[in-house]
Amino acid sequence: MSKTIPIWTCVLNRAIFNYRTRLYRHDSPENESTTSNEKIDNVGHHSSFWDCSLHLPLWVSETEKSMIEKRLEHWTNEFEASGADIASIALSLRKPLRPLWISQRTVIWLNEVPEYDSWDFTPIILVSASSSSGIFQQRTTSEFSWNYISGAGDDEESWARGLSPNVFWKHAYDVISSGPELCNQKIADLIEKERVRRAQRGEIAPQVSVRNLKGSGSTSEFPIEELLELDNGTVAEGERLSDGHGISFLGSTNTAVGKSRLAMEVPPAYCILNCDRESFSFSLDNPEMYLHLPIMDSKFDRFSLLRNLPSALNFAKSQLIKGKTLLICCNNGEDISICICLAILTSFYDEAGHFDEGKSFSETRITKSELRKRLVFICKYAVNARPSRGNLKQVFACLSGGGCVPCVSS
Repeated sequence: MSKTIPIWTCVLNRAIFNYRTRLYRHDSPENESTTSNEKIDNVGHHSSFWDCSLHLPLWVSETEKSMIEKRLEHWTNEFEASGADIASIALSLRKPLRPLWISQRTVIWLNEVPEYDSWDFTPIILVSASSSSGIFQQRTTSEFSWNYISGAGDDEESWARGLSPNVFWKHAYDVISSGPELCNQKIADLIEKERVRRAQRGEIAPQVSVRNLKGSGSTSEFPIEELLELDNGTVAEGERLSDGHGISFLGSTNTAVGKSRLAMEVPPAYCILNCDRESFSFSLDNPEMYLHLPIMDSKFDRFSLLRNLPSALNFAKSQLIKGKTLLICCNNGEDISICICLAILTSFYDEAGHFDEGKSFSETRITKSELRKRLVFICKYAVNARPSRGNLKQVFACLSGGGCVPCVSS
């Protein structure tokens, strides 16, 4: 949160500024009509008030800030070349983005917070669970330093104690109001009730014991027996999309991505590439239209995806050549399935999204920039996509090595 998000907000602000500047120059005063939200509030007037500077927290040194600023133009150019829909962002964002930090020691006087409309920026509130400390003050010129609480911002499987986002938001006030002494007990009760509910409905509800982390600072003496991976049940309420299956179809490519548990509801004419660790029984027109590749996340096996990509690409090409609709699914529909779909679109489709059996791939040198463009295309349809860096690296290693494009015998 200290640098990555400030960099992204700055890059977005610069890209929007550039877009609005080009729009203003293209629609000069000689042109009679001013559409597109009145040319985004008369771009020329607001450009001078659009903040494109880098805003970092006080504990980032000036030297590091200067190094980051030197790379901002390059990052902005890369973002603009990625194919991202900057126009939509520019139309919806009325004020530049700016990050604000809140920690355990932040004091906010509610009666002194100005009205949102009076701010000249759109705030991005960054909340840190880590505690500030003076231990390292001797080594830095800043009075700000931090004791990092392990898992405070990522790797939720190591600290969430089996609590899924859906269950948390259903009971957010109960969990928060229970206080630090009873929080673990409350979470355990909620998860056990959720497990029982799923079990009664015939859904998968595994029970996994989790030990409390040593040195976590918890004062609770409650023995932890939380349940992990309750995400393996069937469809949660509100999870389905307008197509009735909660599956994201990627334009006119005849490919789709989604959670493996939702794949059981697709029509039998679909072919399915299941990347979940567990296999499911599907009602398909032909058993050859289903392939199960139990691919592990890169956290547990750094080369699992790389080993399985050739088989995945072979299967995908054999089905797409027949004009079939291909569904790629994994446990959460956000990571492994997205990465395999990225490999498929890069290997067998041209830049316009037309299936060409790999012709354009054989004539193109795959770069990270090219993969980034394809990933942006996927994210336009699969809005929940969250491919991990480890898995993306495996896709790039496979495709850039030239050994992953399969040949299908006629």
